[in-house]
Amino acid sequence: MRTTPQFEVIDAGGGSFIKAWNRGVQFEEKAVEQLRQTARLPFVKPYVAAMPDVHWGIGATVGSVVPTQHAVVPAAVGVDIGCGVCLTITNAKRENVQDHLPELRARIEKAVPHGRSDGGGARDCGSWGRVPEEIQAIWNSEFREEYDGICDRHPGARSKNAERQLGTLGTGNHFIELVVDENDRAGILIHSGSRGLGNRIGTYFMRVALEKCEKADVELPNRDLAYLTDGTRAFEDYVAALHFAQRFAFRNRLIMMERILHALSLREVENVHCHHNYMEHEEHFGERMMITRKGAVRARRGDMGIIPGSMGAKSYVVRGLGSEHSFHSCSHGAGRRMGRKAALKAFTVEDHIAATQGVECYKGAEVLDETPGAYKDIDAVMEAQKDLVEIVHSLKQLVCVKGLS
Repeated sequence: MRTTPQFEVIDAGGGSFIKAWNRGVQFEEKAVEQLRQTARLPFVKPYVAAMPDVHWGIGATVGSVVPTQHAVVPAAVGVDIGCGVCLTITNAKRENVQDHLPELRARIEKAVPHGRSDGGGARDCGSWGRVPEEIQAIWNSEFREEYDGICDRHPGARSKNAERQLGTLGTGNHFIELVVDENDRAGILIHSGSRGLGNRIGTYFMRVALEKCEKADVELPNRDLAYLTDGTRAFEDYVAALHFAQRFAFRNRLIMMERILHALSLREVENVHCHHNYMEHEEHFGERMMITRKGAVRARRGDMGIIPGSMGAKSYVVRGLGSEHSFHSCSHGAGRRMGRKAALKAFTVEDHIAATQGVECYKGAEVLDETPGAYKDIDAVMEAQKDLVEIVHSLKQLVCVKGLS
């Protein structure tokens, strides 16, 4: 399938540039300036790719693909390391679930801890009070020894809730949805990451990177763009911790999926699973490089991915078209069109109820920052990247569970 590239080249100064998939979608100026800062870093080559869901983020822009050589920027991955989405299409049809949505939502909420309370302490609703035996066994066999090794070298990277949060959802834009596709097949869609463990690792190494740059008198365009250089112990330790957190996030979603399928008495028919906040070594334009995707999904030719919309909009299962221009990447969602504080001021509970009509979900003021109007139009985002992916399935939520804090 041949497609015409539809990006715009944005000059970043000093010979640096950005390829931006911005046709028909909003790119806020402060996000564009942030992209320019990233593109001007001396080890970012050959350019930064900006997906249509781009919006401002801490350090690096959400919806960006950053190729680097011999250095890594911890903030370009962010603190929700390994965040991503998994979808399981089940043996159920819409007719099997449509009349039971409140009950199904209650079962999901009982099966998976979600939200945050007690300041993340012992009574936190988003963590296990007592870790189930099967999850404790997974932690002990797959994660404990390696995590202890990371934290022995870097005590500041340790999370007090690591094993208590394995198999839990979190807050913010993370969600669990019961969806149906265009053939009325019912599925479970989960968006979550590496929880407090990834946050601690990301925050700690962002601080280490800044300390290293300050000690070396490195002039940074933005303090959050501090980096670690290949060949140093800090670089090696960060990359190891990063990949560890990515594995934790992947496993975290699988545990939640298994618990939900059991709680709803459903079985798996097919599934798709992808990260969208992560770093991997890849080859592009004949060179080996580190590709950091912060809010972007890998979309090599034939790769399957998931691009969620907002609480009241469609989500899409896609197949990659292998665009080298985007470093084989596509958007990770609709992308915010306004910040959380602005959304809380802009929308009312009545607005939210209208926007989520037909969706069984919490409709109080606490989720107004996640209301559909706070996000870009998912269909405009999909149109802007039709040279990057093709749509395989469209999904519409019937139930949406979000964690409150």
